[in-house]
Amino acid sequence: MASVWPALFRSSGATGLFSFYLYPMLQKLIHPYRGLSKEIWFLALATLVNRAGAMVIPFLSLYLTRYLGFSMGQVGWIMSCYGLGSVVGVYFGGKLSDHLGYYRVMLGSLFTTGLVFIGLQYVESFYGFCAGIFFLTLVADAFRPAIWVALDDYSKDENRTRSVTLIRLAINLGFSLGPALGGLIITYISYKGLFWVDGISCLVAGGIIYKSLFQKSEVASKEEKARRSAFSPYKDRQYLVFWLAMFFIGFTFMQYFSTIPLYYNQILGISEDGIGLMLAMNGFLIFLLEMPIVHYLEKGKLEDLQIVIAGTFLLFLSFVVLNLAPWIGIAVLGLVLMSFGEMLGFPFSNSYALDRSRKGNQGAYMAMYSMSFSFAHILGPNTGLQLSEKFGFATTWYFMGAICLIACIILFAIYKKRSA
Repeated sequence: MASVWPALFRSSGATGLFSFYLYPMLQKLIHPYRGLSKEIWFLALATLVNRAGAMVIPFLSLYLTRYLGFSMGQVGWIMSCYGLGSVVGVYFGGKLSDHLGYYRVMLGSLFTTGLVFIGLQYVESFYGFCAGIFFLTLVADAFRPAIWVALDDYSKDENRTRSVTLIRLAINLGFSLGPALGGLIITYISYKGLFWVDGISCLVAGGIIYKSLFQKSEVASKEEKARRSAFSPYKDRQYLVFWLAMFFIGFTFMQYFSTIPLYYNQILGISEDGIGLMLAMNGFLIFLLEMPIVHYLEKGKLEDLQIVIAGTFLLFLSFVVLNLAPWIGIAVLGLVLMSFGEMLGFPFSNSYALDRSRKGNQGAYMAMYSMSFSFAHILGPNTGLQLSEKFGFATTWYFMGAICLIACIILFAIYKKRSA
């Protein structure tokens, strides 16, 4: 430190502060992002624009009950159609990525989703909205496996996990901006404005991909497709077991966006804006720390599955600590543990799935990976809410913790078998 002071005195004001303090800090933050291809950056930009425009979904329940006058039961059925559309869309998105190429699927998904979003505002009947939301999520979630296949094509082996992390950062930042912007649009324009902005943002994201990206690898020939068909993820036993573990992880993770906000409100007495700030802390931690953590772990000796196991164990701890005491400090600790578990678990599980997909159909493999979270979205929130209503929150947290431990055991078994 002593050598710094003379240099500081030689520097003037803000220039010296930037040169000796802020610039090195900025360099450390930027360093993990170096080496990523320009295609990955454009893909992240398109994802950010698309996700920042996803404003209808967070306010969908309010729109359906307050604006269209649907009952809670009807909203429940609509949300089920949302989940089912996601499952079907992810499945066909993976299939089409293998047969038509990820570039066409991404473009088709974004442009069609934009038009459907704009048209959905004119649907006001219950059955019409069920059909509309099913078709919307079908075409929208076809984008998910395609983007992961594109990411693998645009990345090198040594920076693929960091590429995954950059896309995740774009998704998290978009989801953080979306609800805030959506609230302003509802307040100053109307609910209808959400559909227009969502639709236009999809069209803009499609435009970014159309102008900036291309299909880098060639679409497989008929002979190559026939050869790949022997490597179906549905016949890959190790991958099926891995999928089950990811479903369990997604099943418990969904509680943080369904059951746990109710716990914050009903047991801890936290208001809606306080809950929003706590959940925003999750996005802020991921935005700030995930890339440096992934960059550090990429250079280490730990394998992907070992890191996913560690992340899942942190997720387990995040539920167990909630039963220590009904105190906001404990709730914050649980949220921080969950955030670090997410930072470790999701990028490296995605990287493992991409590695495994190189046996054959990348689109089918990544679709199946995404479907684990689609099924978790259908079953996780409802199960957590039902358990909490009948047996209380404490029982629910122990149950979710047990599911996390089961996922850890499954992943450890896969790791031991692979390393044997």
